[in-house]
Amino acid sequence: MSAIDFTTALLVDQSAQEVFKAVTNVRGWWSEEIEGNTANLNDEFDYHYEDIHHCKVQLIEVIPNQKIVWLVKENYFKFTEDKTEWTGTKPTFEISEKDGKTELRFTHFGLTSEYECFEICRNAWTNYIQNSLKKLIETGKGEPNATGKPQTENEKKLSQN
Repeated sequence: MSAIDFTTALLVDQSAQEVFKAVTNVRGWWSEEIEGNTANLNDEFDYHYEDIHHCKVQLIEVIPNQKIVWLVKENYFKFTEDKTEWTGTKPTFEISEKDGKTELRFTHFGLTSEYECFEICRNAWTNYIQNSLKKLIETGKGEPNATGKPQTENEKKLSQN
C-alpha cells in the first residue's frame, strides 16, 4: 500500500477570490517572519521558526481563485534525523465551489506517515489551515507565528527535541 499524502479541507461562505487572496497572504496565517513574495508564479519565500524549522518555497503553479502549488526547494528541521525531510514536497491549495460555499482543500504532496515529522507536521498544518487560515478568510485576521508570541503546545514540544 502506498503512503497517503496529508490533506485537510474546509468550507467557508467567502468567495473563491477571497479564499485565494487569504492563501497568498502567507504572513497573515503561517508566519509574520516570511521573507520574499508569496502570491505570483515563480515567487520565492523563506520561512523560519526560531532555529527549529527553516524552508525555501517557490510557487510553481498559480491559477487565480483555483489553485496554488508550492515547491519546497530547501528544508531544515532541527528535530528529525533527516533534516531535509520536506525538500521536494509540494504543499497544494485547491479552491472550488461546493454546495454554494467555497471549499479549500490543502494537500501536502510528499508529506506522508513515513516521515519522522509526520505527526508534528500534521498537527501544525491542521492548526494553520483549520484555525489560522480559516480565521483569516472569515474575519480578516489569522493567527500566524509572530515574533515574541508565546509558543503553542506543539511549538514547545518541538523546542524540547
